[in-house]
Amino acid sequence: MKKYSGYIVLGMLALFIGLVLSVQMRMTAGSDQGGLVPLVKLRGYEAELKNVKDEKEIVVQQLVELEERLNSIEGDKAKEDDFINGLVSDLEKYKIAAGVLDVQGPGVLVTIKDPITSDEYEQDFSPIMYNYELLLSLVNKLKEAGAEGVSINEQRIVGTTEISMAGSNVNINGIPTAPPYYVKAIGNPDTLHDAINIRSGILETMKLKYNLIVTTEKKDNMVIPRYTGTINFKYAKPVESEKPE
Repeated sequence: MKKYSGYIVLGMLALFIGLVLSVQMRMTAGSDQGGLVPLVKLRGYEAELKNVKDEKEIVVQQLVELEERLNSIEGDKAKEDDFINGLVSDLEKYKIAAGVLDVQGPGVLVTIKDPITSDEYEQDFSPIMYNYELLLSLVNKLKEAGAEGVSINEQRIVGTTEISMAGSNVNINGIPTAPPYYVKAIGNPDTLHDAINIRSGILETMKLKYNLIVTTEKKDNMVIPRYTGTINFKYAKPVESEKPE
């Protein structure tokens, strides 16, 4: 209904203006006759002029009230638009936090590769797969440093993400993955880079203890895909707020 309020107000304005014009035309219609105007007719004109002035004052007052109403409607609409825009903005933030939207921005790209095959490391042996908890530790460090979105081999990390060994693969979100691993994190590139490259930190542990080949790149912009799985809650339910008595 609100969206038609402006048109209703404009229609009423046109109606009142037409009323004023019609009254004024009635008054001037008799004054175009030549010669002297009789006293009775003159008094009639004076009375009609007074009526026109009174009607004009009423119309002006109504116009003022209509303008105030229109301003109020426009103000309410602006507040409503701001409220809706705020809800949309909040919803988008929650979707990003939940991982259900593609996101882009600056950050870091960490590449993790198994050691080159040697007598110590056989071709079928993968240190990073058998020590996949290193990936979990890396994700945690990135989140602690303010990462706003993280993915491993294009699998978005969300609250329900599971990283586990499954046969000869590491499953992430139920999807089999294998090295090399490409870990993307969106956030402040310098902060993220420094957080995972500190002395005796997670990346140094990967290199020195497991001989993994690890590189870190700062990126001005990169894209992290949304989570494409299904999130089901079997036991968790929203807490119902108590109704005031």
